[in-house]
Amino acid sequence: MLASIPSPSANGFHIGPLFIHAYGLAYVAAVTAAVVLTRHRWKAQGGDGDLVYDVALWGFPAGVVGGRLYFLATSWNQVPPHWWGPFAIWKGGLGIWGGITLGTLVGLWRLRRAGVSLPLFMDAGAPGLLVAQAIGRIGNYFNQELFGGPTTLPWALQVDAAHTPRGYPIGTTFQPTFLYEMIFNLALAGFLIWLGRTGRIKAPGLFALYVTGYSGFRIWEETLRIDPSHYIFGLRLNLYVAAICTLIGLTWFIAIQRRPPPAPT
Repeated sequence: MLASIPSPSANGFHIGPLFIHAYGLAYVAAVTAAVVLTRHRWKAQGGDGDLVYDVALWGFPAGVVGGRLYFLATSWNQVPPHWWGPFAIWKGGLGIWGGITLGTLVGLWRLRRAGVSLPLFMDAGAPGLLVAQAIGRIGNYFNQELFGGPTTLPWALQVDAAHTPRGYPIGTTFQPTFLYEMIFNLALAGFLIWLGRTGRIKAPGLFALYVTGYSGFRIWEETLRIDPSHYIFGLRLNLYVAAICTLIGLTWFIAIQRRPPPAPT
């Protein structure tokens, strides 16, 4: 093999006795980027930028809880066998489907209390969510997790012996599926920003396209990944979830765009 991507030698660093996990830092950076981008887009529409902080303050913890609950429900066999196992998010284990669902619902609750337009805010926040998800995947890279099957492509991922899945020789290189998702998420975020500027999409059409696009990509990604998963009829559970979300998102988008414009007041 002429080239490959090496994995980090450690998944964090020490500051005195305190160990800082790269996974946690990635999530902090992800939330910061999402808040900055969403605040900029929301203020450009005449909204109150401070409202974004309030939504993030409630939505992010809810997303972490939702993501962990989804992981516990679908991957309970991967939970560390200790009393603290269900809470060990520093070891990974946040299901994106549960995180986005609960985080969005709590965020919408805060928006409704604030009396602002939910569709417009959802469209303002959709690109930020994609950027956050892309940055969050850096944590998977440091944890050496969520990669795909063996490959000898120039961008193949090296993993150390402790993270090499059973049945594969030490030194096998794998598909960096988290890298593919990072690239796709950033590209889709850029596309949604451009599409929003055209003024052709009725709100919350951009958010519906976010759901459709990301879920559609995950269908393909799930065919590559080899991390532990529950299977139904030979296919990974998350592939079915992604397919359902793709259909929901596409149907939702079409319904939004076919909706007649509001009557003038």
